[in-house]
Amino acid sequence: MMLDEFLGIGTTVTLGSHRFEPEAIKAFAAKYDPQPFHMDEKKAENSVFGRLCASGWHTTATWMRYNLEQQALADGKWEGPGPKPEFGPSPGFKNLKWLKPVYAGETVTFTRTGVSHRPVASRPGWRLVTIRADAFDSTGDKVLEFESAVLVKAD
Repeated sequence: MMLDEFLGIGTTVTLGSHRFEPEAIKAFAAKYDPQPFHMDEKKAENSVFGRLCASGWHTTATWMRYNLEQQALADGKWEGPGPKPEFGPSPGFKNLKWLKPVYAGETVTFTRTGVSHRPVASRPGWRLVTIRADAFDSTGDKVLEFESAVLVKAD
């Protein structure tokens, strides 16, 4: 297995699916995004959304959970030359878009596509990997997208 294959460059991986239950939506919102349309069905009915929906941050954080679970599954699959690459921190993301509300009871499927990687001049032995993150509702409509970067130690 070569580095491009290990990092999934050019490959879309389905990370998993998650059902956004009303109580979990409210609990997340109460802790991190206490807007009325995320916390109260009646108030949500009178909002632009028309019913209870998950915070975009909830959807994004759930993508991250599934991404890390998938990464852990792939961890033992390195067969390339040299030591196995090690995932490090992320320097950030860009172009985050919440394209469609995720309503209570909806199941969302999360994916990750490896886009590219390049050496990091200031950190010898490290590469910057670019990933496209997407999420789709049960009708196939995209509800979330962003581009993420992650540092990978790959001598």
